[in-house]
Amino acid sequence: MRPERDIALRRVPRLRVKLLRASAVCKAGAYPKCFRIRKDSMDNPGGTAASGPFEARYLAFLETITTLRSNLHRYCARMTGSVLDGEDVVQEALFEAYRKLDQFDDRRPLAPWLFRIAHNRCIDFLRRRSVRHDAELAVMEPDVVQPVESHGRDVGRAVEHLVLALPPKERACVLLKDVFDYTLEEIAELVDSSVGGVKAALNRGRLKLAKYPALWISPRKKDAEMSKLLHLYVERFNRRDWDGLRELIADDARVQVADRFEGRVDEAPYFGNYARRRVAWQLAVGEVDGAAVVVILQQGEGGWVPQSCVRLEIADGRVQRIVDFVHCPWVLGAATSVAIEPTP
Repeated sequence: MRPERDIALRRVPRLRVKLLRASAVCKAGAYPKCFRIRKDSMDNPGGTAASGPFEARYLAFLETITTLRSNLHRYCARMTGSVLDGEDVVQEALFEAYRKLDQFDDRRPLAPWLFRIAHNRCIDFLRRRSVRHDAELAVMEPDVVQPVESHGRDVGRAVEHLVLALPPKERACVLLKDVFDYTLEEIAELVDSSVGGVKAALNRGRLKLAKYPALWISPRKKDAEMSKLLHLYVERFNRRDWDGLRELIADDARVQVADRFEGRVDEAPYFGNYARRRVAWQLAVGEVDGAAVVVILQQGEGGWVPQSCVRLEIADGRVQRIVDFVHCPWVLGAATSVAIEPTP
């Protein structure tokens, strides 16, 4: 039995009816003006670009898949090897799914359809980063192999991190079978393969994982320029020195607030929204799975608690892009390690 999937995924109501009801009451919150999602292959080879606050109907679509979001992110994070890149891929996949809603047969389960879109986005991401290794060789695999006892059941969540040592197809098949408990037939449809091909990929992947008692990932080289800019950014943000903060940001810099907004920083109510937040918060410099980030801390009963994070992209000594995951708390929850520098 797969109780989590059966309850959360297979009992999704008719999607269009739910969207119509939800969009009637869904509000854009702190980003009141709505936008239309558009294609922009020049700015984003992945296929989608947005400018402005997300429209109410798209927010309603996100509401209908709330129970799927953490699993979609979990899968994409393990496929890409980064919880931050994984959430970026999920965002792209959800934009694509929203544009293709008219192609979805709402008599079928929603989760496999979303997972397939997310899987294809992961493969696109890996191709762009030139880390696909030799996954194309999988087309030469035999249709029938001897079954191998699953190692994934025994190692539990550890397999999610070990799979980074595998080529993409094996990685996907092991994740979908041993972590998300999809059937061979479902996996074959998701990864565009045959059942025999999935069995072969599982066989190879599990045999390789059995040889890896632990996965060692080399630490990332420290970037002095990034570190200096992160510390200045955090210091000025915590002082609410918005003018000083803008000096660190390029004139044409963009900001993406996941699930809420994407556009130019100078056209966004981004800093004002933080100034108006009712909960006590502060920022700190930190690392998530070895990647340098800004960590959003929220005051709890026991002190300051990591709530989410922000990734900055810099060039020529200035911030070119801000990606804020404040509305995606599952990102930190899926991370292997979160380190925070003490604030002065």
